[in-house]
Amino acid sequence: MSIPQDPKPAKLFMSVIADSAGNIAQVLSRLTKRYGILDFVSALLAFDYTDYYYAEMGQPLVRRFASFEDLIPQEGLAQIKVQTNLLETEQSAGGNRRVNIDPGYLLAERLVLASGKNYAHRIYLSSGIYADLTMVYRDRDYRPLAWTYPDYAEPKVRTWLRGLREKYLLQLRGKEQTVENTE
Repeated sequence: MSIPQDPKPAKLFMSVIADSAGNIAQVLSRLTKRYGILDFVSALLAFDYTDYYYAEMGQPLVRRFASFEDLIPQEGLAQIKVQTNLLETEQSAGGNRRVNIDPGYLLAERLVLASGKNYAHRIYLSSGIYADLTMVYRDRDYRPLAWTYPDYAEPKVRTWLRGLREKYLLQLRGKEQTVENTE
């Protein structure tokens, strides 16, 4: 028999894609007002894996990943995606998005993205949002799965994710020590 246990908190991160570093900075500033301090930010990366966003957002596009200091309950991901969708709409011009914001969370063993689109490997959460198991951690790296977006499988992104994982594990150890000290 399995005994239910509370899940560990997750490391919230966002991928922000836009036509300029300035637009990304503006969105990250807005996100910090809701989710707190940024604690791990990637370099600005070219986003040229697909032309999917070009008609709506223009080109060339750039991306930045950023994580937040405070850990979140895993079940909060759906509501976070709903909120980032609203922010995308607020930032739109002429009916076109100027930014694409993809929230996700990282755990020691996996990486999960939020999506509004159903698919075979996505599990429904709530509010029209699905959890997309994007990568699993095995053999000291986040490993892409058959459906992982090609850009997430890139070495630069995986290097950033490994660094984020180290930060997350340090945070978890700190929380455990805090709990031990209060007992």
